[in-house]
Amino acid sequence: MNTRIDDRRSGDQLGTSLKPRHITMISIAGVIGAGLFVGSATAINLAGPAVLVSYALAGLLVILVMRMLGEMATAHPDTGSFSTYADRALGRWAGCSIGWLYWLFWVLVIPVEATAAAVILAKVVGGPQWTWALVVVVLLTVTNLFSVGNYGEFEFWFALIKVLAIAAFLVLGALAIFGVLPGSGVSGVHHLWDTGGFMPNGVGAVIAAMLTTMFTFMGSEIVTIAAAESPEPAKGITKAVNSVVWRICLFYLGSIFVVVALVPWNSLDSATGSYQAVLKGMNIPAAAGIMDVVVLVAVASCLNSALYTASRMLYSLAQRGDAPRAAGRTTPRGVPAVAVLASMLLGFLAVIGNYVLPEKLFGYLLATTGAVALFVYLVIAVSQIALRRRATERSPLQMWFFPWATYAVIAFIVFVIVAMIVEPSQRSAVGLSTALAAIVVAASVAHQRRAAGRPADAA
Repeated sequence: MNTRIDDRRSGDQLGTSLKPRHITMISIAGVIGAGLFVGSATAINLAGPAVLVSYALAGLLVILVMRMLGEMATAHPDTGSFSTYADRALGRWAGCSIGWLYWLFWVLVIPVEATAAAVILAKVVGGPQWTWALVVVVLLTVTNLFSVGNYGEFEFWFALIKVLAIAAFLVLGALAIFGVLPGSGVSGVHHLWDTGGFMPNGVGAVIAAMLTTMFTFMGSEIVTIAAAESPEPAKGITKAVNSVVWRICLFYLGSIFVVVALVPWNSLDSATGSYQAVLKGMNIPAAAGIMDVVVLVAVASCLNSALYTASRMLYSLAQRGDAPRAAGRTTPRGVPAVAVLASMLLGFLAVIGNYVLPEKLFGYLLATTGAVALFVYLVIAVSQIALRRRATERSPLQMWFFPWATYAVIAFIVFVIVAMIVEPSQRSAVGLSTALAAIVVAASVAHQRRAAGRPADAA
């Protein structure tokens, strides 16, 4: 047994107490988000069984983006991840802009996940939702403030529960499909084609579903941020990136296949969830209660990661002079406490806003980050091309078929953005996200110009 690695670090350096098992589970948890359990029914209702194509396309994009990010992260592990690489590849303005956009994305995830957790807890335990939202946010803030090892330990167990839940679902699904699950009311795979065919709503619906599923993968990149706080970051990142293919195939494509094979695609209720519908069809006792627990864990995991990721990105921005200096300071345990508290505070203000602001107004606020994932992926791809061409040493991890695969990813991302503009349900999200990005870029450029005009000792 290895001795415990001490969190304590001198100066304003982050700790390195994340263990290999933490990194492994963080990489898995980044793929299995609450959106898989809750949001998949919406995508299935759009595309029918052909939603498998939607998930496959979105998953392929994430696999390629993670490969590019892995190449840069193994060569230069950094808690700022793609923001730092954009800084080096494209200029300070780019790293600053994408860093702040990413921070805003995760800060706005906090109220969504806190509210989702509060709804479940209020239903199961009772009491007002806002109280549970406060309890969940405060609890996870305290764990993040104590040490990065605490974040890793919580995320390890959250991820383990999610993995076991998906594994159990896949086993039950396989037994039901082959007709050997005792008492099951569903079997076979005929629902893949017996309700209007495999692609009942056409190619356009598959693309629309892909736009919906795209954002359920957001979080895969967290492992490259977290790995910087482990003793062997390059090793952890390599392992995570190499395993992302089977994780997406198993957890997403495997479980969604079970859903569309066992229940008619047009019978799913988005409010109830697709996995709940399948378990109910299998006649699994207390299926609703089981899924409530799994979804609660998934939500808590996402909230835990949102707070961690936002704080580390803010810390990185401060270290580069693109955020207030205080956010770049750490405790003796290597925790950026000010960055954690600042992210939590803004996130909790947004939780309050979710209850007091008109629903439409809060919806617009959330929509401003609707296309941030695509902007992040685009910056990763462009940065990888620039840094690969400047590299003097070979990275331990290499992007496949460079540069053509990277160019294909860029073209695909542009296609998705155009498709969002054309799709009425996605148009406001991409418009508001683009407006937010323009404001952030303008502010970043202005900040860099002011910084360039200051005397060297005035920074």
